[in-house]
Amino acid sequence: MTLTVASLLRRKREAFSLTVVAGESGLERSIEVPEVSSPGLALAGYRERFVSQRVLIFGETEIAYLESLRGSERAAALTFVFESGVPCAIITKSQAPPEELVDAAEAAGVAVLETPLKTGDFYRRLQPYLEEEFAPRASLHGSLADVYGIGLLFMGPSGIGKSECVLDLVERGHRLVADDLILVHRRQSDILLGRAHEHQRHHMEIRGVGIIDVRAMFGIRAVRQQKRIEVVVELEVWGERDDYDRTGLEAEDCEILGVKLPKVRIPLNPGKNITVIAEVVAMNHLLRYSGEDPAAAFERDLIERMRPVRDYLESDDE
Repeated sequence: MTLTVASLLRRKREAFSLTVVAGESGLERSIEVPEVSSPGLALAGYRERFVSQRVLIFGETEIAYLESLRGSERAAALTFVFESGVPCAIITKSQAPPEELVDAAEAAGVAVLETPLKTGDFYRRLQPYLEEEFAPRASLHGSLADVYGIGLLFMGPSGIGKSECVLDLVERGHRLVADDLILVHRRQSDILLGRAHEHQRHHMEIRGVGIIDVRAMFGIRAVRQQKRIEVVVELEVWGERDDYDRTGLEAEDCEILGVKLPKVRIPLNPGKNITVIAEVVAMNHLLRYSGEDPAAAFERDLIERMRPVRDYLESDDE
């Protein structure tokens, strides 16, 4: 993915109080990596490891160092930085840029922006925004609900009852995140966040009824804008397979955007209360997350109870 400097300026002009101070012709340059850095040692002459794809931040330290240089040295350092192909530069704390910086940016066609924010504050705001923009994304067919604080992603063939299950969960006090189309993006290395499309938010399609507005029916507490996906619940037609986990000892997982998630397969037949089972799936995940594994504990207890019998049989030489 690429993001232009103009797009960054348009979306974050008010939030970051950004203004253009030089190089307006470079607003259509592309930002190609979600990383921010300072020009650092490149200004001092060490340029072998300078990464030119990053957005550059000129804080008080960089501006003070530039002002300590002679005019020719300052011009040479800034010419190298801006001619290396950087997407843009941003000056923090509304500092006045040196004349050589403006000249070098204009000559190279690189936009220079300015913000009144402190350097540390600006880093902490800009970096998450860029990570969000460049995060790997996918669209999934299913339903996502917040059940006891656990994000359950219901998947399965069309018409199997994913939406009806989530609607029943909402009626029991849980929260709808997205139905039918789920937009997923990865944050950091192992966090998947799911949300609904902006035009689909808090609506559901219930076959035989049509489109319903969950927030209007059940109140604002029944919906949330996004939720981390933590467990995949695969709904299947009863009888399609006969190898379902009966003990909980054989963990299964699936991979979405490179992140492995625990997966639970649930066969459906008439009269099965999938809603209660979904609540149990969420509570069981909470137990395991807190360090308790009921299935493993049951197995250990069973083995311990069988130990006297096994020891007796091993000592029987007749």
